[in-house]
Amino acid sequence: MPKDYYNILGVKKDASKDEIKKAFHKLAMKHHPDKNGGDDKKFKEVNEAYQVLSDDKKRSNYDQFGSTDMGGFGGGRQGQGGFGGFGGFDFSQGGMEFDMGDLGDIFGDFFGGGMRRGGKTKKGRDIEVSIDLSFEESIFGVKKTISINKNSVCKDCDGSGAKKGTKLNICKVCGGNGKVAEIKRSILGSFQTVKTCDECFGSGKIPSEKCHTCKGTGIHKQNEEIKVNIPAGIDNDQMIKLSENGETIRGGKSGDLYIKVKIKNNTSYRREGINLVKDISIKLTDAILGTTYKLKILEGNIIEVKIPEGINNGEMLRIRGKGIPYQGSRGDIILLIKIEMPKKLNKKQKELIEELKDEGF
Repeated sequence: MPKDYYNILGVKKDASKDEIKKAFHKLAMKHHPDKNGGDDKKFKEVNEAYQVLSDDKKRSNYDQFGSTDMGGFGGGRQGQGGFGGFGGFDFSQGGMEFDMGDLGDIFGDFFGGGMRRGGKTKKGRDIEVSIDLSFEESIFGVKKTISINKNSVCKDCDGSGAKKGTKLNICKVCGGNGKVAEIKRSILGSFQTVKTCDECFGSGKIPSEKCHTCKGTGIHKQNEEIKVNIPAGIDNDQMIKLSENGETIRGGKSGDLYIKVKIKNNTSYRREGINLVKDISIKLTDAILGTTYKLKILEGNIIEVKIPEGINNGEMLRIRGKGIPYQGSRGDIILLIKIEMPKKLNKKQKELIEELKDEGF
């Protein structure tokens, strides 16, 4: 009776590749024989199911014929053993292809990353900080200097770990290569892996006398000033990434620095996309007869805006090119008209209004 690979992985028949891979990783970690409570038989079964369902052609044949004996699955080769007793697999001669890439990530968790493809470079911790900007600074951009206390290259030894004036000796552990080989064992057999030397952190050299500041590590926690160029038009809560400005790690690359922007509110303008919006109040008579409004723009100077006669409450006036910088141009300033209605009229004013009323206004 054919095996139900979908049931083995615990996924539906319409499961995506990503869902199948996640299910495989979870079960492979659970049943790995080198782990306490692992199950060799179930591990092989899970891997067998994944090899079929992760391959479009094999999965299609399996869905159609319900068997791995059809459509290029090895033509009845199952049961012949092959590759160290993985019953039902022939990894080397046209049968199942063993995906070391997917299992490499799993084995890496057990064996310290020795089997990961390409060997991932160690990276220092990322840092996130926030910075306050005025409304004007966010519109036009600004240069800021921030101070961060973080693990950085030791300034006293320039990261060598050696006291100034002393020499560096060849590391006896790695022979100056910065790498050491080690043997890892798994159900697949023994593997020789290469890792960064723990004694010299990959430099291949050991200080004859350690730096007193960093104790020979080459890394020291200290305040560091970092200059940041804030681009024009940046919005609130936007993030600026400065690559390799996070914490430094010996034998690897520095993490990244993420700067979150916090913008103070402006009492005159509010931002809407690349435009600046401002409410302006005018008298009823100015709305009827028209007027000139003096507007202070963000650059600090005053410009005169003509309010046309007969303007209505809620109408908008647009001043082009005075808004937020964007891709080499600028948005606009939009003035939203608010007409102030008189709350109390004296006798003469009422008479004048009555005269207007008689005229048909």
